Order: sequence, then C-alpha cells, then structure tokens
Amino acid sequence: MTTPHSSGVPAPRLLHHQVDGSPAAPPLILGPSLGTSLAVWDGQAAGLARSHRVVRWDLPGHGGSPAALLPAGGGVAELGAQVLRLADALGVGRFGYAGISLGGAVGTWLAVHHPDRITSLALVCSSARFGEPQAWRERARLVRAEGIGPVAETAAGRWFTADFAGSPAARAVLDGLRAVDPEAYARLCEALAAHDLRGELAGITAPTLVVAGREDPATPVAHARELADTIPGSTLIELPGASHLAGVERPGPVRTALLNHFAPGTASGTAHATDDASRHAAGLAVRRTVLGDAHVDRAMAGTTPLTAVFQDFITRYAWGEVWTRPGLDHRTRRCLTLTALVALGHHGELAMHVRAALSSGDLTAEDVQEVLLQAAVYCGVPAANAAFAVADRILAEITHVTEEN
Repeated sequence: MTTPHSSGVPAPRLLHHQVDGSPAAPPLILGPSLGTSLAVWDGQAAGLARSHRVVRWDLPGHGGSPAALLPAGGGVAELGAQVLRLADALGVGRFGYAGISLGGAVGTWLAVHHPDRITSLALVCSSARFGEPQAWRERARLVRAEGIGPVAETAAGRWFTADFAGSPAARAVLDGLRAVDPEAYARLCEALAAHDLRGELAGITAPTLVVAGREDPATPVAHARELADTIPGSTLIELPGASHLAGVERPGPVRTALLNHFAPGTASGTAHATDDASRHAAGLAVRRTVLGDAHVDRAMAGTTPLTAVFQDFITRYAWGEVWTRPGLDHRTRRCLTLTALVALGHHGELAMHVRAALSSGDLTAEDVQEVLLQAAVYCGVPAANAAFAVADRILAEITHVTEEN
C-alpha cells in the first residue's frame, strides 16, 4: 500500500512523505541525502515494506516538501523535529530509522536527543561531522548566486563511481537534483556546516548499523569508522564498488543489510530480542557482504537438521562477533583469513575466500599474489605452492565467466 500525505494535517506543516506496507507492521522511517528525493530509497523500500510500515520523506525544497519548512538558520535539529512531527501525525510512537548522509545525520540527532523514540538506527554513507564548515558555506553561496546548475554538473563525481555515473539509475537521481529549490539547498548546506555530533555519539543506545561505500569521497570510510568506533555496540559494513549513494549504486547489498538489521525478532527490530538473535542478524548481513548472496543462499538451502546448529553458530560467532568488529576493515580481515587458510591447508575454504575477495573487488589478483608471497615466507613454500595453484584456478574461472559475459 502506498499513501502520499496520509494524515489529515495540512501539507505545509508536514514533510512530504510516502507510506508503504501494512499499518500493523513495525514502523521504519527513511531519510534522504541532500539533493535527492524519497525516490533515492526505491531500491530498498519495497523489500523493507514486506515486514515494515515504511515512511519515506522529502527534505524541504526537495521532491514534494515545501522549501519554507526549513526557516533561515534552521539546522539538523529542526529537521529532526520535522520528522517527529511527521511521526506524530501518522500515529507512530517508537520507530526504526535509516538515513543516507544528511538523512543519517537527522537519525543520529534523533538517537542522541530522543532515544525514547528510536528502536534501531542505520546510518548509510553518513557522518558525525561532514568535513570543514567553510566548504559547505561556499557551496551555499554558489547556489544562491548561480542556482543548482553548477552543483548538479559535479554531483556525479561525488555520488557515484565512474563506471556507474552514466547508468539510467544515476541519471534519474541527477535529474532530480536539478529540480531542487536553490534557497532550500543552500540552507541545508549551512545546516551541514553547523552539524557536529562527534562528542555525543557514545550516548547512543539504539542498536546501530553503519554502512559505508568504499569509494565514497563525500563521506569517506574513515567517517563511517568513527561512527562505528564511537557508537556502543554498532556494526560496520563497507561496500566495495560503491560511492556516496551506495543504495542507488548497489541496491541489493544495502537492502540485505537493512533487512537483517531491522528484521522483526532481532534486537534491532524489537525490544525483547535476545543477544544471540541480534548477533545472528548482524552476522548474516556481513556474511552476505563478504561471501556474496549466491554463496550464502546455497549454504542456507543446503542446511539440514544436523547442520543447522553449526550454520547458526558460525553466523553468530564468526560473522556476528568477529567480522562485524570495527577495529579492522574487511579488506584487512580478508588478507588475514587467506593467510590462516594457507597455513592450515584448508584449500576448499581458501578457494571460497579467494573467489569472494576477487569478485567483491576488495582484493585484486595482485593483492592475492602479495598475500601468498608473504605466506610463503611465514607458512612455508609447500603451503604457498598449493595456495598459488588454488588461487590461479579461481582467477581463471572468474576471468572465463567475465569474458563469456
């Protein structure tokens, strides 16, 4: 079900919004990035709406929201208050929240200042502080003087990788940017200039997922790691081959991560979930990111009554407790994993992890070569010799598939 402006409150008082899913389902509010409309969530909304009442909203001056909803001098706190007014109008008390970039900043503010309203939080390509304030003030001046055009001309390089920037999906989002109200955009730039919640992140109590695009120049991975390192108990997922609008460029992995984080019955989805359930949900999301959906789907499809307990164990323990830790990024963990598998001679697992690392883009063939050379020194030449044979076979298989396609 889709319901635009579903409350009876006059439109100028509320952010323009769209509601999908059953009214009886747990509510989940989705916030957009600067320069985008609620359509930026098109790749995830339908999937999330199967288990949630999904509410997407437009920033002031974007999509259907009046520019006047953000007064001069208004900041992220005002946007947060607007989201709460929208939730109240829809009869929503406590809710899950996911936001992209500026939308994520709104969610962070809500989790800090209104923890009683937030059941769980996901921050996608966001930050506690979006770089130096002067750069945002200069962009605000540029837009007021020359309109949205100059910003739109350079947005592709900030939002997408070079390979994706010319795609229909990217062009659609960029076309939407050109329709944004310039004054509203400038005021939101000033809101980002003033935003800094670094000193308050440790007080967030909501279960939190942080998603980063590995090639994001707007909110680099370092910003995501700062969020994950500081928010207690949070989970970090880094997506290779994704820039700032990771949900547009890689909709599937972002959708999977959110579905697992907000899954009803987990600690993120309900207040009564067990710790094991939360770890399983986080672990499944990371396992899919690292090994790929196809592999995980095969593993789950092949689960028997005998192996079910083991599948649950490795998902919770290996993936939900170790791979989710923010101390090391996934690329480093892949290198360590390959080395351990070489040393122990686990060639089946080695093949699986080499294939996953190369397919994801986390490691190149040259990276694998360096790891195996290092292993030759510390694990022994015979072990490395066998490992090179495994890696060479996997690389040949991947190259063959690529050439066929």
